[in-house]
Amino acid sequence: MVKPLATIKGRGAADNPAGRFEKLERDRDEGEHVDSRPETVITLQQARSIISRNESPDLPFSRSINPYQGCEHGCIYCYARPSHAYLGLSPGLDFETRILAKENAAALLREELSRPTYRCELISLGANTDPYQPAERKLRITRSILEVLWEFRHPVGIVTKGSLIERDLDLLEPMASEGLLQVFVSIGTLDGGIARTLEPRAAAPYRRVETLRRLAACDVPCGVFVAPIIPFLNDKDMEAVLEAAAGAGARTASFTLVRLPWEVKDLFKGWLEQHYPLKAAHIMARIRDMRGGRENDPEFGSRMRGEGKFAELLRGRFDVACRRLGLNAGRCGSVETGKFRRPDRGQGSLF
Repeated sequence: MVKPLATIKGRGAADNPAGRFEKLERDRDEGEHVDSRPETVITLQQARSIISRNESPDLPFSRSINPYQGCEHGCIYCYARPSHAYLGLSPGLDFETRILAKENAAALLREELSRPTYRCELISLGANTDPYQPAERKLRITRSILEVLWEFRHPVGIVTKGSLIERDLDLLEPMASEGLLQVFVSIGTLDGGIARTLEPRAAAPYRRVETLRRLAACDVPCGVFVAPIIPFLNDKDMEAVLEAAAGAGARTASFTLVRLPWEVKDLFKGWLEQHYPLKAAHIMARIRDMRGGRENDPEFGSRMRGEGKFAELLRGRFDVACRRLGLNAGRCGSVETGKFRRPDRGQGSLF
C-alpha cells in the first residue's frame, strides 16, 4: 500500500496527479521521491490575445484579463487549477510551481483598446489567477496593464489576496478618483493556522485586512470577498471577516461556497485527509448536502451559493451581518464607462 504523501511546506498540493486529458495515468510507487522543496519556474509567454469573455450570469463582468496562468499562492481549493490540464501540466504542484507569464499583455491590450470597434465595459483582473502573486513583484505585468487602462481611462475591477497591490497606489488612487476602479480583497478566514496550509503563499489574513485599510485611506473603493466558505472549517469566521473588513474601510462584500470542479475534488479531499483527518468526512458530507448530493455543482445560479438548509443559513448570516455593518448599502461598486478615450498617439487629425 502506498503511504500518504507528506505535506510540502509552502505548497498547497503535495503531488502532481495527471490532468484529465492525459491518456495514461501512472500510480505512485511506494518510496517514490517527491521533491520536498520544489522551485517555482516562470516561463515568459507571448500571448495571442489578452481579453477573455464570458456569458456567465453568476459573474458581474463579461471581460477579464489574467496576466498569469498558474498561481504561486497555492490555494488548494482554487477552481482555476484544472486550466493547467489544457497545457499538458498537472493541476497539482505544477499549477503552483509552473507559472506562465504573459509578458506582451500590455501591448496586446493597447492594440485591442485602440480598435475603432472596441466598446468599453468593465475588465476584471484576477478572475482566474491572482494578478498580484509573487511573480508580479519582479515582472510588473499587472502594473503595465493598469498603466494602459489608466491611459485609456478604462474601468477595471481587481480581486486579489496579495498585499503587493499597495505598490500600485500611485495608479489606483487617480483611477479611483475618476470612478474607474473597484478592488476586492479575498479573505476567507482570520485564522492564520488555517490560512497557512489552505493558501500557503498568499498574504496572511491580518495583512489583507491592513491592505483594505490602506486602500480605503487613499479613497480607493474596496470590498471584501469572503471566499471560499468551507463548512465546518472557516464558515465560523464569516461575521469576523466582515467586521474586520468593514472596520478597515470596505464598503461592499460578497461570498461564495467552495467549488470543487474536475481535478480540484481529489486534490481538496487529499488536503483534508492530510490536515484535518477527523473533520474530512464531515466536511465533504456537508458539501454534498449543499451540492444536491454531488461534490460539485456546475449549474449557473447555484454553483456559487449552494442549496439546502445549511446554504440558506449561510446566506441569512451574511445578509444580517452586512446590514449590521453597513456593507452593500446604497449605490456602491459601480464604475464609469463614459470616460473611455483613445489617446492621441501623435498622428493628429485630418481635419
